[in-house]
Amino acid sequence: MSDTGSEYILTISCPDAVGIVYAVSGFLADRSCNIIDSAQFGDRVSGLFFLRIHFSAGSAGPSQATLKTDFATQVAERFAMTWNVHDASRRQRVLIMVSKFGHCLNDLLYRYRTGYLPIEIPAIVSNHRDFYQLAAWHNIPFHHLPVGPDNKAQQEERLLEIVDTEKVDLVVLARYMQVLSGKLCERMAGRVINIHHSFLPSFKGAKPYHQAHARGVKLIGATAHYVTSNLDEGPIIEQEAERVDHTMTPDDLVAIGRDIENVVLARAVRYHVEHRVLLNGNKTVVFR
Repeated sequence: MSDTGSEYILTISCPDAVGIVYAVSGFLADRSCNIIDSAQFGDRVSGLFFLRIHFSAGSAGPSQATLKTDFATQVAERFAMTWNVHDASRRQRVLIMVSKFGHCLNDLLYRYRTGYLPIEIPAIVSNHRDFYQLAAWHNIPFHHLPVGPDNKAQQEERLLEIVDTEKVDLVVLARYMQVLSGKLCERMAGRVINIHHSFLPSFKGAKPYHQAHARGVKLIGATAHYVTSNLDEGPIIEQEAERVDHTMTPDDLVAIGRDIENVVLARAVRYHVEHRVLLNGNKTVVFR
């Protein structure tokens, strides 16, 4: 039996069909589970149905293991579901990677410290030493893994060792300026989130905000997405934009862009760890 007030999150994606919500809600009701909130979406293009239910098992409810076993045979198989039952009280373990720009790292650490992000941070990894004191101040282990042409594969193996040892659920690239290999992307599919400015593919390379200023852009923003082997083209989780004008300098644009990157990345991480993001091919369904 579960403890009093145990809460879970059920996530489902499957071919759309009549009776899915009825079957799921009936399954929960039969086990004295109370639905706290529910969100659903039927995609007419892909023909897939997506569902997220946050529910309480209560003192008379079944355990998480029993829920999974029963749901698999009594509901999931019938509708060919991709699904999971998550413990809503469990904080996901998030590893943060950073290079020389620390604004996203600082923002994530502040939100973590104040409780806005319900996560644990077992490690910070960087290819530079710039933020080891910041990590130490937060009492978080700092791993310096410098990357060069001759050791990229070895450093990625070391990264995976840290992921395994620390039982990491999610890796966040908080302005980590190294391209991950296709092998690593495949191994960590759906478990790595990146943040970047939204000028791509128009303004690539160094000083994108300066390039944008030279072109007189009127809108700047940021994109958070899952990392795939296709650089900066993974499924998008969150985006934001802000208007700018001719009075602003390149440094003004950089400052605005950093603020937007902070907000967008924090939202994306929160949506992920609260199991609000479901993959829909090359897109995502995000239940805010």
